[in-house]
Amino acid sequence: MRRFELAIPHAQLDDLNRRLDAARWPEKETVDDWSQGVPLAALRELVAYWRNGYDWRRCEARLNGLGSSVTRLDGLDFHYLHVRSRHEDAMPVVLTHGWPGSIVEFLDTIGPLTNPEAHGGSAADAFHVVIPSLPGYGFSGKPTATGWNIERIARAWAELMARLGYERWFAQGGDWGSIVTVALGAQAPKGLAGIHLNLPVARPTRTDFESPGRDEQRAIAASEHYKKWESGYSTLQSTRPQTIGYSLVDSPVGLAAWIYEKMWSWTDNAGRPEDALSRDTILDNIMLYWLPAAGASAARLYWESFGTIGRVGKVHVPAAVSIFPREISRAPRSWSERILKNIVSWNEAEKGGHFAAWEQPELFVRELRAAFRLMR
Repeated sequence: MRRFELAIPHAQLDDLNRRLDAARWPEKETVDDWSQGVPLAALRELVAYWRNGYDWRRCEARLNGLGSSVTRLDGLDFHYLHVRSRHEDAMPVVLTHGWPGSIVEFLDTIGPLTNPEAHGGSAADAFHVVIPSLPGYGFSGKPTATGWNIERIARAWAELMARLGYERWFAQGGDWGSIVTVALGAQAPKGLAGIHLNLPVARPTRTDFESPGRDEQRAIAASEHYKKWESGYSTLQSTRPQTIGYSLVDSPVGLAAWIYEKMWSWTDNAGRPEDALSRDTILDNIMLYWLPAAGASAARLYWESFGTIGRVGKVHVPAAVSIFPREISRAPRSWSERILKNIVSWNEAEKGGHFAAWEQPELFVRELRAAFRLMR
């Protein structure tokens, strides 16, 4: 385990600026909304700020100040943040992001989790926080062979927590992080005391469509909308990640559009991504794909794991679920109980979307505190 100091060469930032200046733009969309993708004016505005107003060194300094480290797990280097609470009896928790997110999603939750007294909580709510980057994401290593699926990632997370010296700990995740966390729960490694999800992982059976109740009807409608309008990115990344990877690694404008569109579609906003997330943090997240050229390697997780989501096994450790209203998938409790066999808490938050910790850090922390109090 070694300290990891981010120090991106200035030449790399100069190269980014040259590419932004030389961008070849398409014509304007033929609609007046986002239904064809990111509007030209919106992306031009984001890119102009990226080129002339954004400061990567601010994000770099913040990450360096949060216990940024690297360790080798199962033959691959993993970058992670490790922030200990001043309370020695704090409960460790590993937080796992997804796509198109990164460890940036959790940055505003670290203070409230590790220092609860300063953020409306009590010492009994304190956590030691571990936030790893998925393989091929951010500054973690890029797999050079097949096999890095969600089950293997879960085993690596258990090894990471053991290596950090934690004998009892929690796990939390959303998006791919939710699936990794479910895999952890199914594997039940020594020390795992419980899990929390902000994206319940469950699929309907044929009988669920016969006489669905209100919650089931909402879930089915959300699933149909996702398949029709939202799933193109996942189909491509789960079948041809290398093909889309060339564009995502070579073109910063292409990468920004690929990610920024989800910041609009999946957040609880009033019409623009910036209603839910600050422009600086949107670009911080994009930079964690651009700087390490992670577009292809991150997309490859879909190829590795997309067909195995429903086969992670049953979870018998205590589990809690928090659903945020603009989540892209709303599996009802009746479906989730087929996988999560010991649900101790199921709650719906009043606002927020797919990137719960990022959009609503205070609500997210509230949900974690309440859920893990039941498992301590």
